[in-house]
Amino acid sequence: MNVQSAIPTVDLSTIKGRQQLAWSSGDYAIVGTTLQIVGETLCEAVDLRSNQRVLDVAAGNGNATLAAARRFADVVSTDYVGALLEGGRRRAEADRLPVMFQEADAEALPFADASFDVVLSTFGVMFTPNQDKAARELLRVCRPGGKIGLANWTPESFIGQMFRVLGKYVPPVAGVAPPSLWGTKARLDTLFGSQAVVAAESRTFVFRYKSPAHWLEIFRDYYGPVLKAFASLNPESRKALEKDLYALLDQNNAAKDGTLVLPSEYLEVVITKKS
Repeated sequence: MNVQSAIPTVDLSTIKGRQQLAWSSGDYAIVGTTLQIVGETLCEAVDLRSNQRVLDVAAGNGNATLAAARRFADVVSTDYVGALLEGGRRRAEADRLPVMFQEADAEALPFADASFDVVLSTFGVMFTPNQDKAARELLRVCRPGGKIGLANWTPESFIGQMFRVLGKYVPPVAGVAPPSLWGTKARLDTLFGSQAVVAAESRTFVFRYKSPAHWLEIFRDYYGPVLKAFASLNPESRKALEKDLYALLDQNNAAKDGTLVLPSEYLEVVITKKS
């Protein structure tokens, strides 16, 4: 079954606007920069070459962008939050990496069919409200025989669990498929399998913070969905959400020295478009 085509009368454009405001709030780059290693390993997973044209979709502040540029590829970095692209631009300039930056909606990419050899997205395109449309766009701009490389949080990852905790206080919009479905092979096969070969491997990213309180401070101040959740609640509910998040952190923390060492599973995906 197509998850979203079975859902009637969902105003996805309005939902997208709300999501854009959420990701524009705070400063995702404070969190995103810590995830740089995922972009590096994804470029290795797709066996990226220096003669390839690469598109990073929902690039945030440019982790996969920079990883591809370091491998001397011709890179275009896109996101619908202009401030994040500016952060990526500054990072590229600091490293003297030539990258083209362009604001773009992952569900309506402003590029011709088959424009890119490799299309990448790390924890980005998975948050689009219209999953089917976003997948079609990734396939459309990728050339036959090209590759789409994705890093997506799984439903049971720490981030997946975190979003379920947030959902107790700010219920997700009815009729919109959870982003974490992109972290399942079954959903990816549905989205891409008719036009591509999907390979996926479980990987782990480890969040490392000074303490659980440090993590909460960073995510509450800078990670848009968490920031917006706290801002929408009354004081009593904010305290309850904070308590639930601390419980989740304690449950997942691998450190015993007061710091936070937090493994979170993600799916490393390589999709090869059929010729």
